[in-house]
Amino acid sequence: MSCILHIETSTEVCSVAVSQDGGRIFYQEDAQGQQHAVKLGVFVDEALSFIDSHAIPLDAVAVSCGPGSYTGLRIGVSMAKGICYGRDIPLVGLPTLEVMCVPVLLREELPEDALLCPMIDARRMEVYAAVYDRALRTVRQTSADIVDESSYLEFLEQHPVYFFGNGAAKCREKITHPNAHFLENVRPLAKMMMPLAEKAIATGDYKDVAYFEPFYLKEFVATKSKPLIGKSEDSES
Repeated sequence: MSCILHIETSTEVCSVAVSQDGGRIFYQEDAQGQQHAVKLGVFVDEALSFIDSHAIPLDAVAVSCGPGSYTGLRIGVSMAKGICYGRDIPLVGLPTLEVMCVPVLLREELPEDALLCPMIDARRMEVYAAVYDRALRTVRQTSADIVDESSYLEFLEQHPVYFFGNGAAKCREKITHPNAHFLENVRPLAKMMMPLAEKAIATGDYKDVAYFEPFYLKEFVATKSKPLIGKSEDSES
């Protein structure tokens, strides 16, 4: 078994975990949002200090690689690559939507033919989503979906489908098929990355540290605030 540092920054939650021999030995989490640039460095320093103070050799770094927040993914992957460079250890990249499925598979009693649809909030009625079976085999690839009444009908007509993640709540009013089930409080967290990371290490599924990039799915688009009508730039409110 391996000692792995896990980093998850794809949504509003910033979390870092360390696992050894299949068990979690360190964990920190912050759910305040917009704090990743500050919190991640602190959490990683604490994790590495814990590892080094216990003389535990670090074997790999696993990072949740998207889709999700452009800024969060960039910060998380950059940190992971920096540690791998500095310590000359391999990098594991895990799809964020698969990470979200782990707590559902561990905690929920699902029918044999159930399908899982993790959703990350994008904008308006858009979500980043994929569809998996209970063995985490991909039934439909990750895409950016604009959700309406006909979304996912090809799956809902044949299977019970479980929707979850921070993009699922806004879809409840649109997805009303009897086979649609919504699960609350499912987020991508570093402490849920362990089984996927261990599987990747066992199969030698490593990323190229020099060239690996997050899976943004869509390009980052910066938006400008609209000027206040009738006020100059240096007007006071």
